[in-house]
Amino acid sequence: MNHLSFAQTADGSKTIFNSLVGEHYHSRHGALQESRHVFLKSGLQFYLEQNNAEELNILEVGFGTGLNFLLSADYCTSNNIKLHYTGIEAFPLPGSMISGTGYDEFIDSTLWESFTQNYTACLNNSVPLNSLCDLEIAESKLMDFQTDKKFDVLYFDAFAAIHQPEMWNLESLSHITSFLNPGAVFVTYAITGNLKRTMKSLNFSIEKAPGAPGKREMLRAVKLF
Repeated sequence: MNHLSFAQTADGSKTIFNSLVGEHYHSRHGALQESRHVFLKSGLQFYLEQNNAEELNILEVGFGTGLNFLLSADYCTSNNIKLHYTGIEAFPLPGSMISGTGYDEFIDSTLWESFTQNYTACLNNSVPLNSLCDLEIAESKLMDFQTDKKFDVLYFDAFAAIHQPEMWNLESLSHITSFLNPGAVFVTYAITGNLKRTMKSLNFSIEKAPGAPGKREMLRAVKLF
């Protein structure tokens, strides 16, 4: 794991730099700000506002450090919402790096303790972390991922297309969005003309939403019925 190192972002939260890919796991403008804005606010909270749901399934492409999961689980636990969370991660981080992120500053201490203690157990298994939240981390490449589950929200947090173009092509997006329910919300930090055209071709309505710090816009898409 010599290719992985911690880096401080502009809002004081940590991210990880992957020298093999040449990219950070989160925005250098603020890991915490990005996760809260793109995924929690524009994804999870948007879905709940539209559907008034008391239970939901979230799928994440690029589980990484677990920050998106932690913020989502903390929010759902605080608001008495049942959360079933599946993260896809081809190269899971070692538990020591997860513990070293310092994300315990941003969430409930009981959730953090349960997450760090059960992190390795969650690899390819669904594990309840508290009475409202369970987590499974599928150790899989995107195109190899299979499940019988259907999801309400998709956090697409892959590395940028310039580094991993195969993650953003029609084949990959068609495969991963096939696991979504009608009305499901797809969110990602990026927005390009090609991505918008691809999502439209997959029967999604698309929206240019305000981006996180450092990005003017991001993409939110809703799967049509």
